[in-house]
Amino acid sequence: MEFKFLISYVLILIALYYSYKEKLGIEKQILINSIRAFIQLLILGYMLVYIFKLKEPIFLILILIFMCGFAAYTAQDRIEIKEKGLLTAFICIFSASFIVIGSLLLMGVISFKPNEIIPVGGMVIGNSLNIYTLTVDRLKGEIQSNIDLIENFVALGTTLKQALKELMKKAVKSALIPTVNSLQTVGIIHIPGITTGMLLAGAPPLQAVSYQLVIMYMMVAVALFTSVITINFAYKRIFYTAVLTR
Repeated sequence: MEFKFLISYVLILIALYYSYKEKLGIEKQILINSIRAFIQLLILGYMLVYIFKLKEPIFLILILIFMCGFAAYTAQDRIEIKEKGLLTAFICIFSASFIVIGSLLLMGVISFKPNEIIPVGGMVIGNSLNIYTLTVDRLKGEIQSNIDLIENFVALGTTLKQALKELMKKAVKSALIPTVNSLQTVGIIHIPGITTGMLLAGAPPLQAVSYQLVIMYMMVAVALFTSVITINFAYKRIFYTAVLTR
């Protein structure tokens, strides 16, 4: 029964075939990442059995910090920043994630129990990773497209941050588009994962929806915090990276 989910790998095979036929060049990436996801989730399934038995808060905090570290490594691998990129990614993701997680704990929305803090923390950190990469990628692109204009502003005496102000706004707006779209269409176009999972587990619909609302609002908050922290903390490094890689 547990292994019936493997049949769904047919969908990956279809994607691989289409990519190969149309020469998209992403077959290797799809194959490796699909296998990697399987292994990681399998390990996670076994690890959660022991993690959910942890009682000491310090161990849970260390797990969350490790997750932030791995997210930072992934972010740097996707969107490379030339100078202290790994540290930059860690600080941005860690700061935004722990502001949101800490707020949820202070408001009593979640408690410091392993079965609450770890899944919620994972969702927050994962979303922060995505927003970080979107923000950096968009700002790099905007800088490369407007490098002459930026240099003219700086030559006239403005600071680099002032010269990048409008581009930074565009980067934040662009990074938040997926989150805003999801917030707009939730419950009408798609039923999110948390709601689906709770409904499949037999939870009352209103309880499932209520918990999903917390998750959606949480995602909006971490998206905004991540994007704003990233552009304000890392704009110089992003600028120099964009100039060096154009």
